Amino acid sequence: MEQKSKAGRWNWLSERPRQEVTGDMKLEARELSFRYDNGNRQILNKMSMTLESTDRLGLIAPSGFGKTTFCKILAGYEEPDSGEVLLEGKPLSAWKGYCPVQMIWQHPELSVNPRWKMGEVLKEGDQVEKRIIDGLGIELDWLNRYPSELSGGELQRFCIARALGQRTRFLLADEISTMLDLITQSQLWNFLLEEVKNREIGLMAVSHSEVLLERICTKIVRLNG
Repeated sequence: MEQKSKAGRWNWLSERPRQEVTGDMKLEARELSFRYDNGNRQILNKMSMTLESTDRLGLIAPSGFGKTTFCKILAGYEEPDSGEVLLEGKPLSAWKGYCPVQMIWQHPELSVNPRWKMGEVLKEGDQVEKRIIDGLGIELDWLNRYPSELSGGELQRFCIARALGQRTRFLLADEISTMLDLITQSQLWNFLLEEVKNREIGLMAVSHSEVLLERICTKIVRLNG
């Protein structure tokens, strides 16, 4: 059983200061194309974009345009039909082990293993710093709960923490606050913006809300079908 004495519980959480990573990094999408339905439905057509490690980029587009698919390709969850994703000039697939490009999904309940307690879910990522757990308002007792025992907002806090591993350099936030109440939205975005600024993590935020993107991003890209 993981939960031991109160003083020693969850001692796998990192108390060490994060290792500073110096120098800018660049994430590039080069002419990405992707089709669904056995190639019958074009989602992306030669889409290119560059994200620097200090960028806060907003992406807005109509439903069905392929925003989530684009994020999944950038994070290595999908392979494009053509084109390539480069991180520091190397194919993303060449980066072994922990992927420096992390994605946070709109529906947190679909991105965690329902059979795992939340402490195990966090261990999927890179080493999580305790200050992130504290900053996101995660109660230590929640680490011993299953996903079904938490609210959507509580689950999303865990998914954000998991994505903020010490080696994360780019964060793709796909409609992450759409299903949350306004207070939780504000709390999570305030924390995320401070974190990406301090650590020079490149952020791409996908949303249907132009008002939100104007508040949190320094640049907005509007895609039209």
